[in-house]
Amino acid sequence: MRETEINNYTKLNQLAEQGGIVIFGCGEDKNIPTCELRQAFALEPKVYNRSFESISVRDALSVYKEIVETLSPETVLLHIGETDMDYFAEYSVEFDNKYRELIGYIKSQNKKCRIVIVSLRNHNSNPQIEKINKHLKYIADSEQCEYSDIASKKVWNPKATMDAASFVYSIGFVHPLKNKRPLYDLVKILFCYNS
Repeated sequence: MRETEINNYTKLNQLAEQGGIVIFGCGEDKNIPTCELRQAFALEPKVYNRSFESISVRDALSVYKEIVETLSPETVLLHIGETDMDYFAEYSVEFDNKYRELIGYIKSQNKKCRIVIVSLRNHNSNPQIEKINKHLKYIADSEQCEYSDIASKKVWNPKATMDAASFVYSIGFVHPLKNKRPLYDLVKILFCYNS
């Protein structure tokens, strides 16, 4: 299954532009409708979804090198850990080290790349997910990455967000915000649109 996904992404990368925003996650992330959301919210930078049905922090680095690195992303949204519950329960220190190794590699390839660690969804207040999210927050802080918390189900008004984006666009602030849209807003648009 993963080989098919890798082959598909390799073909798509040949058509992609470099320097955009890349979602690198797993599970439901694979179905994020990036094109529709990009159009609906007038997102200037290219947004590429390179998520997999299931990817573990243990193999994330090798997959990143094969699929994401060629895109030379300006921003990487990391949403990995969902499939690592058992691994984290037994080897939390190794989990943390694998995450740091991935972040270190991304930084070594592009020092200006913005890295955002996106928390795991925890709408049912699962204590294991809460613990993983605390580790992810600590990793983000210690590695100078941004952290976006989408753990709890939040009330989100897509219409208000679209109206705000449209207003900013119409008054001429398009270019100053072109690549530096607040990352938390971007994470809400991409990961919470169907919450």
